[in-house]
Amino acid sequence: MTTESDESRTALILYGSETGNAQEVAEELGRTAERLHFVTHVGECDSIKAESLPSYSLVIFVVSTTGQGDFPLNGRAFWKSLLLKRLSADFLSGVNYTQFGLGDSSYPKFNWAARKLHKRLSQLGANEIYPGGEADQQHPEGLEGTFLPWATELRKFLLEKYPLPSGVQPIPDDVHLPPKWILEEVRAGSSSGTYIPATSFEVDSRPIPDTLTATLTLNKRVTPENHWQDVRHICLTTPETVSYSPGDMISITPRNFSIDVDILLKLMDWTEVADKPVSFVPGTALRNKTLDELPPAPIPYLVSSKAASSPLTLRILLTDYLDIRAIPRRSFFANVAHYSTDEMHKERLLEFTNPDPEFVDDLWDYTTRPRRSILEVLQEFDSVKIPWQHAASVLPVLRGRQFSIASGGELKRVPGQPEGTKFELLIAIVKYRTVIKKIRQGVCTRYLSALEPGSTLKVHLQRGGLNPTLEQLTGPSVLVGPGTGVAPLRAMIWEKAAIIKASNEEAAAAAAEEEDSTSNLNIGSTLLVFGGRNRAADFFFEDEWKRFEQEGIISLEVLTAFSRDQKEKVYVQDRIRQNVDKFLKLLYQQTGSAFICGSSGRMPETVREALVECFEQACSSDEDGSARQQAEQYLVNMEKVGRYKQETW
Repeated sequence: MTTESDESRTALILYGSETGNAQEVAEELGRTAERLHFVTHVGECDSIKAESLPSYSLVIFVVSTTGQGDFPLNGRAFWKSLLLKRLSADFLSGVNYTQFGLGDSSYPKFNWAARKLHKRLSQLGANEIYPGGEADQQHPEGLEGTFLPWATELRKFLLEKYPLPSGVQPIPDDVHLPPKWILEEVRAGSSSGTYIPATSFEVDSRPIPDTLTATLTLNKRVTPENHWQDVRHICLTTPETVSYSPGDMISITPRNFSIDVDILLKLMDWTEVADKPVSFVPGTALRNKTLDELPPAPIPYLVSSKAASSPLTLRILLTDYLDIRAIPRRSFFANVAHYSTDEMHKERLLEFTNPDPEFVDDLWDYTTRPRRSILEVLQEFDSVKIPWQHAASVLPVLRGRQFSIASGGELKRVPGQPEGTKFELLIAIVKYRTVIKKIRQGVCTRYLSALEPGSTLKVHLQRGGLNPTLEQLTGPSVLVGPGTGVAPLRAMIWEKAAIIKASNEEAAAAAAEEEDSTSNLNIGSTLLVFGGRNRAADFFFEDEWKRFEQEGIISLEVLTAFSRDQKEKVYVQDRIRQNVDKFLKLLYQQTGSAFICGSSGRMPETVREALVECFEQACSSDEDGSARQQAEQYLVNMEKVGRYKQETW
């Protein structure tokens, strides 16, 4: 359905997304615009040149915040292009925009990327036609709690701002928007070779762009078998020598288990076509478009000529590329309702898409609270039969999960090899029982837990948000990391030891040659605050900390807080309050740096409060305000200059 005014009624929805949430929001807004008869394009921020923005009637930005208030990787080039000094104050004059930010209020720089973008767009003359919205990961109803009210009001505003021609109505929600891309069976002779479905996870040969092929050399459980949590020490090696720094991450794209894929194939009646070669082609409405005019394919690199030389089947697509164990979003229910032949099922599925608060609560209780998966939803609503051609337009794409690297210094080297790189990870395997008494497992950690040493997997090396400077690595520092939050802090400690060792060796060599040493490192003490449940069960890397303390290469002190080892529960913030002098010395008197890593729940807030209370003891009430105000301002100033950094998940 189009209108005569389509050519002048255009909407561009750009997203900057790290984990896929912002992309999903952008795609939902794209469908909203499409139902209002906008010619709609949805894409990454980096896919567009800033100077092209004025050519669209409407621009919507959806941006998540990563690291210390940074833009996601697929939006950084676009953001940098907006910061060029040569741009005039009317560079984006004529651009009508709104934006939606995704953030986590447990971070000091909550929704910082979206706020920076808003400020810069205004400086360049863009016109904000509708107030931007912000989502908070800590909201009781998650993303939907703030997105749905905002999106509902935005739709009303757009109908007023961009009225439809007389006689034209918005496309109703019960009318199915045709998929932009579909699957099509490849004709005999058009693909080379015969594909034999993989029977194990041992070799990962997916053509995922910009990845390293890593070999698993260690997958060791480091908590007792009877402990409530299975935590793994994982080692990966690559033949390439690549550099990485403390705080960097490895992103691992999981694969689905064959038992789950078989269930879905039977459920959807796809068994007969499961192993036939297929390929992505534009949907019927886009067949006359040029390549430049086509929207991005669900998995772009599978459409390229290089990837197309290897046969793709529906079974491979479900195993390697589509997330059938994801918690479904609201848009999923809106989509699959069109494929149900049962009126009661269809009515119930559409209820989950209703933006009214009571139905938003219902969606949360059905999906997020019990962690119900897409596969389970399709099993319950068994009248839904998705055409196999539409599989990739209905099911979300498997996305990489990020894990902080736990290795630094000497641990980066592959033992016994002159070249290559080693990455170590400390990963908690996600497995628990929900409110509906079902066992839930994380998609990626379940995949990793089943891998045997010798397996290969595709990984992305990603720069993290901690970014400690050389001065911060070697100088006085406080590291707070309960549980697996200790992983990036371990990397920092090993890196510090390597830097100091190399400096000492350089000084010794200079002394032997009776030369002056050029080393001017400012070596400071490191205070690690580690928390867990039981010393005997989850004191990760205890032997390493003891060795560092004994060898004395670095001045390391470890304060522990094991919450279940005594009657009263003790947490990391309690250890801070019990050792005020130590923290004041490193952070206040010696102007050291603090790094907080771990769970993004209450922990960051409680640690922050405990540190403010520490600083309060060094401040005094005077004409500049109360001691409390001065203490809070001191911590804020630490954040501004990068001396207080947080990486939580």
